[in-house]
Amino acid sequence: MPFQNLMVTGGCGFIGANFIRFLLERSDFRGRIVNVDALTYAGNPENLAGVAERYPGRYVFHKADICDVGALKGLFDSEGIDAVCHFAAESHVDRSIKRPEGFIFTNIVGTFNLLEAARARGEAFRLLHHVSTDEVYGSLGPEGLFTETTPYHPNSPYSASKAASDHLVRAYHETYGLPVTLSNCSNNYGPYQFPEKLIPLMVLNAREGNPLPVYGDGKNVRDWLYVEDHCEAIWTIMTRGLRGETYNIGGAQEMENIAIVRMICDILDELLPTPDGQSRRRLITYVADRPGHDRRYAIDFGKLHAALKWSPRESFATGLRKTVAWYLDHPAWIDRIRSGEYQNWIFEQYGS
Repeated sequence: MPFQNLMVTGGCGFIGANFIRFLLERSDFRGRIVNVDALTYAGNPENLAGVAERYPGRYVFHKADICDVGALKGLFDSEGIDAVCHFAAESHVDRSIKRPEGFIFTNIVGTFNLLEAARARGEAFRLLHHVSTDEVYGSLGPEGLFTETTPYHPNSPYSASKAASDHLVRAYHETYGLPVTLSNCSNNYGPYQFPEKLIPLMVLNAREGNPLPVYGDGKNVRDWLYVEDHCEAIWTIMTRGLRGETYNIGGAQEMENIAIVRMICDILDELLPTPDGQSRRRLITYVADRPGHDRRYAIDFGKLHAALKWSPRESFATGLRKTVAWYLDHPAWIDRIRSGEYQNWIFEQYGS
C-alpha cells in the first residue's frame, strides 16, 4: 500500500472534495484520508455529505488552518500522516486583486508550514503532492502551449502566490530531499464548484434569468479540464510519478469564454426552456475587462501522457453537459451556498 494516512488539504473545496470522492469510490487507494480544511467561503462540508458514513474508519475531517503551525504539527503527529495532497489555496483572481494579503498567507506561508511539518516526520513521510495552476506561466499568444519548462511569468497576486509556493516545494526537494511531486493544471470544471467561477456562475445566472457578465470581448481562451480527469491524473502522478518532478495536466479543450457562455445557454434552453421560449443568449452582457487578464492559457500534457500514459477521458461538450445537469439536479446545494446557510451551519458546528 503506497500511503496509509493521506492528508488532503482543502478537501471541502471543489477539487479537493472531488479528489476524496474519487479516491474512496473509484481508485485503488485503501488507506485513511485525513481531510484538513479551514472552511473559508469556498470550503463546504456538504460537498462530502455521507462520505464518513459510507467509509467508516477511512475518512476523518478536521477543521484547521494550514497557517496554524501548532494545529498542523499536532495533526501530522496524532494522525500519523505519511503523505499529503495539497489543494488548500485562495484561488480566485478577482479576489486576489481586491484583497491580496490572504493569498500570500495561505498560498505561501501555509505551504511552507506543510513542508516543515512533513520534513519533521523524517523517513516516515512518503510524499507531498502540490497542486498548482497554469496561471503561473503567464499569458500565451495565439499559438503555442505551456510546458513544464516554460518560464514563470505570473500576472496577478493569485498566480504570483502560487508560483512562490511551487518554488518552495521544489526547493524542499532539492535542499532537504523531501519526497514531492508537483502538477500544474488548466481550468477545472464540474460538480461542487463554488459559484464565483465562470461556468457555475453562468449556469446559475442563466437559470434565474439574470445577466451573464462577460469580460472584455469574451475572446480570452482557456484550456478546460473536467475535474474527475484531474483527480485521476493527480493520483497517477502520486503513485507512479518521479519524485521531484513537475507534470502539466490539461484537457486539450481550448475554448473562448464567450463560446462557453453560449454553450451553457443552449444546454439550459434544451434542458430547462424559458417560459417565453426565448434563448438565454439574450442575457449575455459585456463588461469592462479585469486588470491583468491573461489572454490565453493552454497546456501541453505530453510529458504526463508519455511517461505515465494518462489522457483526459472527457470532452468539453460531454463534460459541460454533465456539469450543467448536475447543477440543475442539486438546487438545494445551490440555494444553501448562495443564501449563506452553509456558513451559518459551519459556525454552529465549529464555532468560527
